[in-house]
Amino acid sequence: MGERKVLNKYIPADFDPRLVPRGKKPKDDLVPVRMMLPFSIQCSTCSSFMYRGRKFNSKKEPMRGPDGKYLGIQRFRFYIKCTVCSRPVTFLTDPKNADYEMESGATRNYEVHKDREKTDEDIALEREQEDKSDPMKALENRVLDSQREMADLDNLDEIKAMNMRHVQLVSGKGTATGAGGFDESAKALLDVREAASKVQNANIDEEINENGLTASEEAMVRSIKFGSAANGQNTSVDKTSIQRLGEDDEDEFEQRRRKDEALLEKQQKELAMKTKFAAEAKKRESDSDRSRPAVIPVIKAKRRRVESAPSSKKKKADPKPVKKPDSDSDDGCGGVLGGLLGAYGSDS
Repeated sequence: MGERKVLNKYIPADFDPRLVPRGKKPKDDLVPVRMMLPFSIQCSTCSSFMYRGRKFNSKKEPMRGPDGKYLGIQRFRFYIKCTVCSRPVTFLTDPKNADYEMESGATRNYEVHKDREKTDEDIALEREQEDKSDPMKALENRVLDSQREMADLDNLDEIKAMNMRHVQLVSGKGTATGAGGFDESAKALLDVREAASKVQNANIDEEINENGLTASEEAMVRSIKFGSAANGQNTSVDKTSIQRLGEDDEDEFEQRRRKDEALLEKQQKELAMKTKFAAEAKKRESDSDRSRPAVIPVIKAKRRRVESAPSSKKKKADPKPVKKPDSDSDDGCGGVLGGLLGAYGSDS
């Protein structure tokens, strides 16, 4: 199978391009163009918005009629369709304003810069009409314009003079004006800058020792006197007793700082909890006082107990039936019958 994408194609020896039939297209045929919307629009049928930068497969045709050209520049018409209701939308090129013009099918959204340009044009037109109708107003406008131009020229001259002064200061080409002139001040400033750069380069070139300091910084640290030595008093303390803080000391200080920080945080949390609980208890107490009805306090008086004599404590015993002993309790039936007969005889 042959390759589809090739650079060199076979051309027979008897090929004559003049014999190839040329395709004929109508003169006013629409040309398909892939383009983006130059402005945001709203469809007139479904009121849906299509924003600037939306891509469309549009159709382009040259515009006919007296408005088809502006100063010899051909104007074109583009056809697109709404993405919701498929209504045809057309807009034209506007060479006069270097923009596009909405024709039909939709309305163009409001744009601030267009309004600003229109406002500026209206202001310019109004001023022109004032100048024509009122000579005094025209004179005032010309005076204001001349004052504005003079102020702009003064500012421009000041900026130019400042730039020249900076150039002369950097290059050192000043004009000598005697002792303390501009030339001498420029040289002094350049000398100071060179000295500062040399010192900075020297500090960069110095080696850093194990303590993270250069030799000059180490000498400056050793020259510092502490305590009574700073006041010029003689002390018996050996200079070697002053030691640097090691990593262990730094770790100890760091641990101590963390402990203090944790203790402070714990105390703050406890204080916040106590404050919260106190506020909640106070709130509950106030709510309960509001909901509880008013109660009249009742005062109970205790009565004094009077001790009486022991004889008065005896209670009257309830009368209980006393059972008579059965004489014939040993005999089961005889005792019962005897009791009944005895009771019968006693009643009679």
